[in-house]
Amino acid sequence: MEFVTLHDIEQAQARLRGMARRTPLLPLAVPELPGEAVYLKAESLQPIGSFKIRGAANRILALTAAERAQGVIAYSSGNHAQGVAYAARALGLSAIIVMPTNAPAVKVAATRALGAEVVMYDPAVERREDVAARLQARGARVLVPPFDDPYVIAGQGTAGLEIFEDLPAVELVLAPVGGGGLLSGLAVALKALKPSVKIIGVEPELAADAQASLRAGRVVEWPTADTNRTLADGVRTLALSERTFQHLRTYADGIVTVSEADLRRAARRLLTEARLVVEPTAALPLAALLRHRAALPPSRHTVLLLSGGNVDPATLAALLAGGDD
Repeated sequence: MEFVTLHDIEQAQARLRGMARRTPLLPLAVPELPGEAVYLKAESLQPIGSFKIRGAANRILALTAAERAQGVIAYSSGNHAQGVAYAARALGLSAIIVMPTNAPAVKVAATRALGAEVVMYDPAVERREDVAARLQARGARVLVPPFDDPYVIAGQGTAGLEIFEDLPAVELVLAPVGGGGLLSGLAVALKALKPSVKIIGVEPELAADAQASLRAGRVVEWPTADTNRTLADGVRTLALSERTFQHLRTYADGIVTVSEADLRRAARRLLTEARLVVEPTAALPLAALLRHRAALPPSRHTVLLLSGGNVDPATLAALLAGGDD
């Protein structure tokens, strides 16, 4: 397995111009942390409301003419689905997306609205990889994985290039980790540009397979019944891939976890104080900063990557209401 390089990420940045948006770094006042400037990398402002447009579009833009003619297939709980559908529509490609029955309805509807054919499956009964493989057997579509692909990782890493370009003084970056594609790309980009920067992944306690993997020194898979308990649907992935595991073991500086109550409080704060519409997964970095500040690397300039804003209206209402804390 070859590691993604800074050159790969720079190529992705050039490829993505006109497809993905350069998102801003927005300051967030955190009175509890005097002396630490905190910034939000607002990937919720992407055209599909998520960083996933970067990796999905980079993979699809790199396809040959013959591969594009075959159409694409992907599996996702929502944000990667929209990234693939958006890029496929922009390039005139056919797209099939395999989505779990417990995916947020708003994400399923958005994927269909982008022109993709959605095939639902029950995650308690089937694995999404098996469903996609069965559909591929009926037609030679190109698979666009959500994280286990060098083009996808490189695409996600373009957010890291932007962070460094906008804030060369950055010392600490916190980002959600599900399958590990985002954290892998960020870590490769930022460590190449500034080796001293610290890159920390954040998971819910109820879906902490990546932390378990790094501690065990091998990929550890969690049962669907366990990961489905978290409100952070964007990180319900059962396991890292071997590719992302190796990238994280080499480049990332650790993974921390937060409780569901931590997550809800952080999401509410982003909604009311940053005035950004965010999905629960996007609140993981702020939850970690508030919960684990003393244990995290010291920093005067910290960036929290807000992964997406595709939140179900009922979830949004519940977060704003402040229940279940």
